[in-house]
Amino acid sequence: MDTEKIVVGLDIGTTKICAIVGRKNEYGKLEILGMGKAVSDGVIRGIVINIDKTTKAIAEAIAEAEEQSGVEIKVVNVGIAGQHISSRMIHNGINRVDSDGEITVEDVKRMTEEQYCQVVAPGSEIIHVMPQDYIVDYEDGIKDPVGMSGVRLEADFHIITAQTNAINNINKCVKRAGLETDDLILEPIASSLSVLSDEEKEAGVCLVDIGGGTTDVAIFYDGIIRHTAVIPFGGNILTSDIKQGLKVLNNQAESLKTKFGIAIAEQANPNEIISIPGLRNRPAKEISVKNLAHIIEARMEEIIEHVHAEIISSGYEGNLAGGIVLTGGGSQLQSIKQLVEYMTGVDVRIGHPNEHLGKSASDIKSPMYATSIGLVLSGFMNIDDRENNYEKIQEAQPGKESKSSIDAKSFMHKIISKTKGLLIDDMDDTDY
Repeated sequence: MDTEKIVVGLDIGTTKICAIVGRKNEYGKLEILGMGKAVSDGVIRGIVINIDKTTKAIAEAIAEAEEQSGVEIKVVNVGIAGQHISSRMIHNGINRVDSDGEITVEDVKRMTEEQYCQVVAPGSEIIHVMPQDYIVDYEDGIKDPVGMSGVRLEADFHIITAQTNAINNINKCVKRAGLETDDLILEPIASSLSVLSDEEKEAGVCLVDIGGGTTDVAIFYDGIIRHTAVIPFGGNILTSDIKQGLKVLNNQAESLKTKFGIAIAEQANPNEIISIPGLRNRPAKEISVKNLAHIIEARMEEIIEHVHAEIISSGYEGNLAGGIVLTGGGSQLQSIKQLVEYMTGVDVRIGHPNEHLGKSASDIKSPMYATSIGLVLSGFMNIDDRENNYEKIQEAQPGKESKSSIDAKSFMHKIISKTKGLLIDDMDDTDY
C-alpha cells in the first residue's frame, strides 16, 4: 500500500466550498490530514455565477486545509453538479483484430474510450462513460468480458454530459486559485464512493444526496451504476420558502430550519412557539413550530416526488433491495427518513461517509461531507470496481503490455485540459 500518495478533494457547493486532504493508511483506510471550509457566495444550484467570489472562497478553503495538513496543495479532484447535467444510454461495440485470442483489458478500455468521441448536444461535453453489461459475439448479459474468446465486443454505455461553459468556469476558478484540476467527477458518483457499501451496490440501491442547491440521485444495481440525475432543488429552497412564508430574514430562516425543522408536520408540537428578534425597534416575532413544519413538509414532498420519478424512470424501482440511502446536509433534517419511506415505500437509511474512513474527527463523518470525502476517495478508487480488477490484471502481467495499453482516457484528458487551458487564458479578460 502506497501511503505516500496524498489526494485533495474540492467540493464547490452552493452553501459551502470544502477542501479535504487525505491519504490511505497501512490498513487501506482513508486518513484525513486536514480540512478547510469557506462560505460559497458565487455558486447557485451547483453552477458558478461569480468567478471572483468563488475563486476567493476556494483559496480560503485551500489555505485552511494546507494549514491543518501541513501539505502544499497544487492538484485537486473537483466535483460538478447542476441542472445542466444530463445522461443517456447508447449501444456500441468494436471488432477485434485477434479473433483467436482472448479479450484483453486493452480491448475493453479501447472500446470505452472510443465513446468519448460520441456526438453530443452543442455546448456540452462528455464527463463520464460507464459501461453497463457487455455482449460478446451477440451473447448478452456479460458483466466482465476479459478472458473470453470472441470477435465482436459490444456494450451498453451510460453517458453523462455537462455544459462546456459550466466546466470552463469551474476550471477557471480552480486555475485562478493557483490549482490544477486532476479530475472532474459528478458529485453523486463521488458521494456514492464514501457512503455506499459493495453489498448495497450489488443488491440495488438509490443514493440521494440532498445538498444546498441540488438533490443528486445515483442508482446502482449488480455492482454497476445504472442511472444518475440532478434535481435543481435542495436545502436552500427550504430556507427560501421559510423566509417568504414566515416573513423572516434569510439567516433567521436558515436557523429555524436547522434547529427546529421537522419534515413531518404531524410530529410537530402545535403548542411550541419560537420567539425571534424583531427588526429595528419592533417587537419580537413569534413562530409556530407547526407552521414551520408545514412549510418544510410541502417542499420536501415535492423533492421526494422528483426522486421517486427518477427511480421509476430508471427501470430499477423493483430492484432496490438496498433501499434508499440519504446523505448530504439536507439528510440531517428531523424525520426526513420516515417521510421518504412513507412516500416511496422503500427502506431508507442515513448515509454517513465512514465506509472507508480510518480514525478521523467525528465532525468529518457528517453526511454534509459525503461528497468531499468521496472526491478524495476517487483519487484512490475507480468509479467502476471492474477498473480496479483490470489494474490488478495489468500489474500482474507487466510483460504483456502493448501499444494499446496506453490509457486513452488519460491521453484525451491531457489534450482536453490543454485546449481548455488555452480557452481559459483567452477568456481571462472576460467580465462575469
